[in-house]
Amino acid sequence: MKTRIIYMGTPEFAIPPLKALLDEGYDVVGVITAPDKPAGRGKKLSSPPLKIFAEEKGLKVFQPEKLKDPDFIQAISDLKPDIQIVVAFRMLPEMVWSLPKMGTFNLHASLLPQYRGAAPINWAIINGEKTTGLTTFFIDEKIDTGEVLLQESIEIGENETAGELHDKMTEMGAGLILKTVKAILDNTIQSRKQNTLTDKNTKFIPAPKIFKEDCIINWNQPAQKIHNLIRGLSPYPAAFSMIKKSDAEIQVKIFKSSYQIVNHTEKTGTLFSDGKNHLKVAVKDGYVEITELQLAGKKRMDVRSFLSGFKGIEDWRFV
Repeated sequence: MKTRIIYMGTPEFAIPPLKALLDEGYDVVGVITAPDKPAGRGKKLSSPPLKIFAEEKGLKVFQPEKLKDPDFIQAISDLKPDIQIVVAFRMLPEMVWSLPKMGTFNLHASLLPQYRGAAPINWAIINGEKTTGLTTFFIDEKIDTGEVLLQESIEIGENETAGELHDKMTEMGAGLILKTVKAILDNTIQSRKQNTLTDKNTKFIPAPKIFKEDCIINWNQPAQKIHNLIRGLSPYPAAFSMIKKSDAEIQVKIFKSSYQIVNHTEKTGTLFSDGKNHLKVAVKDGYVEITELQLAGKKRMDVRSFLSGFKGIEDWRFV
């Protein structure tokens, strides 16, 4: 008899692991995802990416408003799952995660116990990490604290953005999900408590949800730190700042940058440009070069396109 799997998730990140499970012939008896939500100017109901994919594959889809709803609990109980797999979903009540006889495991985009929380990819880059990874672990009553099953590391490029790292980890996550399911079924895996993976002096770094105030660029910070913030928030939600000229002020989102460390006496936030190909900002220990940006109300563009339509940029400064 085939192993019966319930799969839970919402965004694009959750699609490749589900596809991999189906391609390997696993019996996915149900998919649980978020309810449809109004989106866009017309506020039309929009379905989660995972729902669209699952319905295309003919899978049974559940979209509970409340995970403790008795009808929902009864419906998934009737599916008699052996394993539940969670990829980018919300916190589960015990009556849900304790349901399968082989357990419920989650895929998390960090090397737990580091970077527990909602935005591990973003914070790893913002903090200047050189490596991160993926972890599968059994869910328990707290967030991201359960016993670890498997882990895989991945290097972070010096200029890699959160979006680029996300895409690499998406495919990597699909493979790790398959390895974890196989190991559970073959009984070849021993879960490990997270406190056994580090020593007692380890400082734990959290990865909380990103808020608007986290996205504001402080030009008084070192150049590398600003560069890390920009790439760690690119493409979404994006680091931003205001450029100002006399009594005019415009918001600018910045998506890509580079930096150089050099001594200078320029005022922080001062802009330098040849008006054609480059735009850099003076910071306390050097310069941040901006290569992709977006003015409020405009499209995202490379710096050449921006400069061709924005004359006199040297008269503005970042604040």
